Amino acid sequence: MAKRKLTQRLFSALASSLLLHGKPLSRSSSALPQNPSLLHKSSSFSSSPPTMEKLAAQTLVVDVEGGLLRSPSLFPYFMLVALEAGGFLRGLVLLLLYPLLCCMSNGVALKVMAMVSLCGLRASRFRAGRAVLPKWFVEDVGEEGFDVMRRAMRRVCVTKMPRVMVEGFLKEYLQAEVVVGREMKVLWGFYTGLMEEEEDQHLLLLEEEKKMGVDVVGFSASLEFLQHHLSHCCKEVYLVTREEKARWSALPRDKYPKPMVFHDGRLAFRPTAGNALAMFMWLPFGLALGVARLAVALTVPYRYSTPILAATGMSWRLKGERPPLPGAGGRGRGRGQLFVCNHRTLIDPVYVSVALDRQVRAVSYSLSRLSEYISPIGRTVRLTRDRDSDGRVMARLLDRGDLVVVCPEGTTCREPYLLRFSPLFAELSDDVVPVGIAVDTAMFYATTAGGLKCFDPLYYMINPRMCYTVQFLDRVDTTAVREGKAPSTDMANLVQKKMGDALGYGCTMLTRKDKYLMLAGNDGIVKTDDNKHSAPGKKNQS
Repeated sequence: MAKRKLTQRLFSALASSLLLHGKPLSRSSSALPQNPSLLHKSSSFSSSPPTMEKLAAQTLVVDVEGGLLRSPSLFPYFMLVALEAGGFLRGLVLLLLYPLLCCMSNGVALKVMAMVSLCGLRASRFRAGRAVLPKWFVEDVGEEGFDVMRRAMRRVCVTKMPRVMVEGFLKEYLQAEVVVGREMKVLWGFYTGLMEEEEDQHLLLLEEEKKMGVDVVGFSASLEFLQHHLSHCCKEVYLVTREEKARWSALPRDKYPKPMVFHDGRLAFRPTAGNALAMFMWLPFGLALGVARLAVALTVPYRYSTPILAATGMSWRLKGERPPLPGAGGRGRGRGQLFVCNHRTLIDPVYVSVALDRQVRAVSYSLSRLSEYISPIGRTVRLTRDRDSDGRVMARLLDRGDLVVVCPEGTTCREPYLLRFSPLFAELSDDVVPVGIAVDTAMFYATTAGGLKCFDPLYYMINPRMCYTVQFLDRVDTTAVREGKAPSTDMANLVQKKMGDALGYGCTMLTRKDKYLMLAGNDGIVKTDDNKHSAPGKKNQS
């Protein structure tokens, strides 16, 4: 009778578990634990949760899919790889295979998604695991699962996905010491789409820890974890039920072990099967709408183009009041005005110009010819990254009476953070006007670190809806810097803090070089005809 009840309870647990796509787990013999003796070592997480003191002296083996991520589906992560690393055609192929994936077993579906997403990609250039996926992984982490993981003395993460997809996220953002997953096979420098068998070296390490008296415990939400060879080293395995995991909350941003400041990729939404289908259906209409929006922006005056574009979903709003411009209200000083704004996309100066209802001169560098041709604010002044030369160029524009827009961060940042402000702007004018910029897009980001920058404005235009927010802050008197009574770096930090407080963004000392080293593996300097003679290691000073 006892054996019969145990069998019924086992089948009930298996039936309530979720597969890769959220369907019931198969009751085939392959789904049962290879070692039935492990069943007595598992315990319910809700009835006997591990204490902080106990975990602080233990090594925790965490099932990434079952013990950390809230979503039961891995399809969005492979879709991200397919789209961001392979292109829209590869993503469309994966989407068309989705109905078949739902009919496959867990292991087979995983292999097919890995094949479609990674086959043919150059291994040395694959950066989606470090530049794109961490944002989406960390937003899917459950707060409850992370609290268990961070208490452990040593963290070993086990994943079904290829290790190249998750290792960067787990080690850099969740501080995992060891990541156990399958490697992708490489032939002539390209991924074949096939996965290697898992190595047993980590099993030996855990056995050594057990010999040294360190307890090894496991944490998962699936009985499939009991099949993994590392589960045999666990003294106890804590299992979370389906109902408990459904109540998990997302990990708050202030609890991230490492702030999510930089990430790459074009998609601004989580590409589930439904969302990906909606995107592919929208693209033909979005391209036509983008061309129409661009035509209106280039040919129609601001006061008339604003309501027309807003009717298509391309809106902007002014927060606060416009500042008085030189020559207005008795301020006839004869010199131009310097506007300092944070950098969200290449078209930030366009919306500053729209908000002022006046033409402005934008100073930039490494700007593509296409972006310059389609700009509605006239010719953009190119910088050379030489501090003295750039300073003379901007000073000449101000002396001529132009309204000059400069982004002292030197690169775009998508998240609610401000990068270090280069102090050159504080040495060019007696007062500057800080401008806070915020951007909201529905489908695509209009920035990239590793992709083709010339398409940035086009990606912005084809969004179903988007909104720019422009906020003019109080003028900042920089006379002390010009007279040598205060360092320009202090003034730059002051302007950064004022802007961060107004926008609700965090201030960092990260730079353009930090961003590109992390996301693209280079210093972010693009050689053009205008800067080919500049020093390759010199930072932007605009």
